[in-house]
This record gives sequence, C-alpha cells and structure tokens, in this order.
Amino acid sequence: MQERLVRSAYQRSRPARIQDTILQMDKNIEMIEGSVTTPAGFRAAGIFCDIKRLGTGKGSNKGQKRDLMLIASDVPATVAGMFTTNQVCAAPVKVSSAHAGRARARVIVSNSGNANACTGPRGMKDARAMVAAAARILQVAEHDVLVCSTGRIGVPMPMRNVLRGIELAAADLAYDRGAAARAAEAIMTSDTVSKEVAVRIEIGGKPVVIGGMAKGAGMIEPGMSPTGKRPASRPLHATMLGFITTDARISSPALKKALREAVALTFNRVTIDGDMSTNDTVLALANGRAGNAMLKSLQSRDGRLFGAALNLVCRTLARKIVSDGEGVTRVVTIRVSGAASHADADRAARWVGNSVLVKTSWFGGDPNWGRIIDALGYSPAKIVEDKVDIGYSAHGGKDITWSLRRGLPTKVDFAALCACVAPAEFDLHIRLNIGRGKAVVYACDLSEKYVDFNKGDISDPAALGG
Repeated sequence: MQERLVRSAYQRSRPARIQDTILQMDKNIEMIEGSVTTPAGFRAAGIFCDIKRLGTGKGSNKGQKRDLMLIASDVPATVAGMFTTNQVCAAPVKVSSAHAGRARARVIVSNSGNANACTGPRGMKDARAMVAAAARILQVAEHDVLVCSTGRIGVPMPMRNVLRGIELAAADLAYDRGAAARAAEAIMTSDTVSKEVAVRIEIGGKPVVIGGMAKGAGMIEPGMSPTGKRPASRPLHATMLGFITTDARISSPALKKALREAVALTFNRVTIDGDMSTNDTVLALANGRAGNAMLKSLQSRDGRLFGAALNLVCRTLARKIVSDGEGVTRVVTIRVSGAASHADADRAARWVGNSVLVKTSWFGGDPNWGRIIDALGYSPAKIVEDKVDIGYSAHGGKDITWSLRRGLPTKVDFAALCACVAPAEFDLHIRLNIGRGKAVVYACDLSEKYVDFNKGDISDPAALGG
C-alpha cells in the first residue's frame, strides 16, 4: 500500500509551537458575521450561466443554481496560494499557481459544474480565456487574475456560457453580505450548505478583518503546496476550494508563509474519503485597506496574531467541510500524541481516519477499538502494541473514557463506550507513548448514503458522480 500524505518539511515544521501560539491568541480574535466582502475594498458576485448542465455530475446538476463567481479587490492585493499535489491537476490549477507565485493579484474567477481537468490543450486554452475575459472586463492585467473550477472531470467547458457568465458577474459585483453569499453558493457542487466565516483583530490600533468562504463535501483529503508540486521523496498523501480576503497590510513573503502554515494545520488535516482532488486550491488576497503598519514578519506579536486569525478562519472552514461531507452523520477529531515524531503522528491519524472499517463502525455507533488499533498497526507509523491507549471524549473535552490502556481493553462498560461515540461530534484520543510527536486530523464516518450518492447510475448521466 502506497504511503499516503507524508508531510513535507514545511508542513511538519514546529506544529506544536504554532498550535500553542494559536490557542494563546484566540482570545484576541473576534468572530463576526461576514464573508469575503466583509474586509474593506472587496466585492463579490455569484450568478447562474448554465454550466451545471446534464452530464456534469450528481451534485452539479441542480437546475438554475448559481455556478460562476467573482471576487475583486479595489486595489492590487498581496497574493498567496496553495494547490493540489495530485500529479493529475486541472488546467486552472496550472494557471493560478503561476499567477499566485507573483507578489500581487486582484481578481478570482471560479465556476462549479465542470472541473476543467483532463481536458488537454483545450482545457488550458479555456482556463486562460476565463482569465483574459475577467482581466478585460475588470481592466486589470491578466496575471492579476486567478481562476478555479470544480465539478465533473473530463468534460469540455461550455465556454460560450462561461464567458457570458463572467460579464454578468462583473456587472453584479457588490460589497454587501448578500453578494458574498451568492458567490459562496456559486462554487457549491455536492455541498448542502455554503461555508463562510469572518474574524476581526486589531493591529497597531487599526481594526483588521479576515473573511473567507469554501466548498467541499466529497473527494476530500487535500494535500496542498504553494506550487502544487510534491517535495522530493515525499509520496502521496469533490474538490476543496477556499478563498480568503483581508484588508490587512502584509508583505508577500509573510502572507505566503502565513497561508502555508495555516493550510498545513487545517485544510491539509481534513479527510472525508481519502481522495485528493485534481483541483484543490486555497487563495488569499490582502489589499491593505485597513491601513495598519506593514506586517513583514510573523515573528512579531502582530504577525503572530494575524497568523492565528488566519488559522482560525481556515480551521472554521475546514471543519464546516467535514461536517457537510457526503452522507456524513458523525464528525470525529482524531488526536494522536506520544508518537515517535510529528510525521508519525500524522500517519497514524490518517490511517485510522481513512480506514473503511473504522469509518463504518463510527456510522453504526460502535466504539470498535479493535479496528482502530488494527489500522494503527498497518500504518507506516511506529507502533508498540503494549503501549497504545485509545479513548473517547466530547469534542474539545478533557474527560477521556479509555477503551484501551497499554494495549489491553479496560473494564469500562460497553454501553458507556457506545454513549461516547453516539453524538454527532466527538474526539478520538490515541496515545502511542513512545515519543513526543502529535497531530490532529478531522475525519468522519462512512454511511450508505455516501455510497448511494457516489455510485451513480450509468443509464442516467445526471446520476453520475463528479
């Protein structure tokens, strides 16, 4: 079995220290009602242009549902991006990863209903045409435009509809909360609810806002990097998209580092079905309209606060994605500690979170520690059987009910263990007791509904998955 999602050096760097800083800073972060238009100087739009047509996949074919969106900054904005490391990546990923490598950008254009993946030279031409159309209409340089797509793989883009949609969306750009909500709807595929968040912090006496939106419900185990390339000697670990805006003044290197670290601790720690998409992308724009002193480093107090706030935005969106997973009835936060290394802790958590037997037991409300320790045993992580502890708690709770201590079952009543895993959300605690490595992964159960949703019906193109 190929090793999955072994983290690159930057993703594994100082996770414990970063997480501790985030927890210390959370009290200085105010959660507010809002989204990508809440930071000053950002407009958004979401419209229907009939991309979600028959044959674009179950979840995409939803009638006259918005399927194209724009986000635009009034002024040039610092840009950062994280992209799928799938060796088969969509045309828009290739285009946007190049543009996000620059210091500035202003516009994001994204569609749902069609992934524009595995579409060859035509797909690249279409992605670039979307960029060119948005640049022309909004009067910005083409390299200032980022493009994303999500939906069924291998279907040519209906470009006449797409280009008309970009014109309609540009004419509909607005600063209000409703505009952001329409944009958030336009990127949904099999999602059942939109996913938005906003926070406020204070930097140098200036209020700074970070807003975000995301989509994702299936084909979810992101493993993103700034370039979309896997680090050397690091094997592999419906699409996830995340768009973040902020009015903070922050340098390009600092924003890129902040997004890299935030994604490593949030979006890259989510798994619904263990499948990495061809299109996973997270983009951040910072336009400086808050007027704070330039953040050049994440080492200062203000820099750490910004990083913590960005992490909270990403973490909130990531958890919303897991909660809205296809057929999900239970969300499980897997907390591994005492591993030989942080990388080993990550491996152990992912093998448990992606085990079909473990996930189906969660769906049935069965606290089956046997399946959990089995998954630990065949994972690439170092495991010593007679040192493993397995327990359950309420989400975020410290009162742990142990089903296994030092490799042996405890005397806790089975009914009590069943009660621990009965809620729609709970934490699974795994202590390996051989080192100081730790990791957190957000996972879920596997239900008949997930299988029914994704199996499709070959006699009905509308029933086929994305």
